[in-house]
Amino acid sequence: MNIKALYNAPVTIKTSINPPVITGYYVEVLVMSVAREVLEIAEEIRNMKIRGAGKIARSAAHALHIQAEKSSATNTDEFWKDMKAAAKVLYETRPTAVSLPNALRYVMHRGKVAYASGASLDQLRFVVVNAAKEFIHNSEKSLERIGDYGAKRIENGDVIMTHCHSKAAISVMKRAWDMGKGIKVIVTETRPRWQGKITAKELADYGIPVIYVVDSAARHYMKMTDKVVMGADSITVNGAVINKIGTALIALTAKEHRVWTMIAAETYKFHPETMLGQLVEIEMRDPAEVIPTEELKTWPENIEVWNPAFDVTPPEYVDVIITERGIIPPSAAIDILKEEFGWALKYREPWED
Repeated sequence: MNIKALYNAPVTIKTSINPPVITGYYVEVLVMSVAREVLEIAEEIRNMKIRGAGKIARSAAHALHIQAEKSSATNTDEFWKDMKAAAKVLYETRPTAVSLPNALRYVMHRGKVAYASGASLDQLRFVVVNAAKEFIHNSEKSLERIGDYGAKRIENGDVIMTHCHSKAAISVMKRAWDMGKGIKVIVTETRPRWQGKITAKELADYGIPVIYVVDSAARHYMKMTDKVVMGADSITVNGAVINKIGTALIALTAKEHRVWTMIAAETYKFHPETMLGQLVEIEMRDPAEVIPTEELKTWPENIEVWNPAFDVTPPEYVDVIITERGIIPPSAAIDILKEEFGWALKYREPWED
C-alpha cells in the first residue's frame, strides 16, 4: 500500500509507535483503524483504476460497508472514529467528482443520526451497512430510469456522439437500441486516458454500430450527428456541467451545428456546496499521462505539460439533463439541489466532527 501515493502529498510520521499517525492532504487518521481493503479502494479511486463518477460513488459506499464489517471496535465511540477515519481517506482521493462525497454523506449522515441517538454497537453497524447497500441499489436503479427517460428523446436512425465513459450516457444508448431504434454512435478517443476505448467496446459488444474518432475530429463529424449524449462528474447550482476534459468543446460545436446536447447524470452528481458559492476544483493530473516520463526528461525545461482532468460546460450549451427523477433544463439544477441536499447545508460533514 503506497501511503504517499494515496494522499498525494508529503507524509509525516508523527510518532514511532505502531501504528503511526499519518498526515497529508488535510487528513489525519490512524491507518490501523482503516481496513486494508478500504485503503486499496481509495488508492484505486485516486489512480483511476476505479473511474467514472457513478462507479466511484458506489465503490466509496462499498468501502464504508467493508469498514463497518471489518471494524474491531468494542464500543460505539471507537466504531464511529473508525468510520470517520475511513470516510476521510476516501474523501481526499478525487477533488472534482462530487458523487464521491455525496455517497459518503448518504451513508455517514445516517450513521451519525444513529450514533447521536444512542444506538448500540450492533445497531450502529447495521445502520451503516444498510445505508451503504441502499445507496448502491439506488444508484444502479437510477441508471435504468435514466436509460428509460433518455431513450424517449432518441429517434430511429439517430447518429449520437459521446465522449469519455459514462454508464448513465451508455444506459440511454443501450435502452434506445433495445427499443429497436437503429442508432449509430460516434465515440471520441478521450485522451490522455483513452476512456473512449472502453465506451466503444462496450457499445459494440452490445451490438450497436460504433465509429471511433480522435478527439480533434469532433467538429468535423458534428455535421453528421443528430444528438450528443454525455455524462457528468458534477453539476453546479446554475446547471453548469463538469465532465471529462473536451466535453465543453463538443457541447460548443454541437450548439454551433444546432445539435441537441443531453447530459445523463444521477442526482447525486449535483454539487450542493455550489449553492453556498463554493467553486468546483478542477483536478490537475500527472503530466506523465500525456507525455511519458522518460520522453519528458528530454524536453527543454521551459516546456510545461498541463493535464486538467475536467472542464466546465456552461449551461447555455446544454439542452437537457437526464436524471432518474426525469428530464430537466439546466436552470432546474437548483431545485434538484434543494430537494436532494438541502439538509446537508445545515451540518458539518459527518466525518469532520
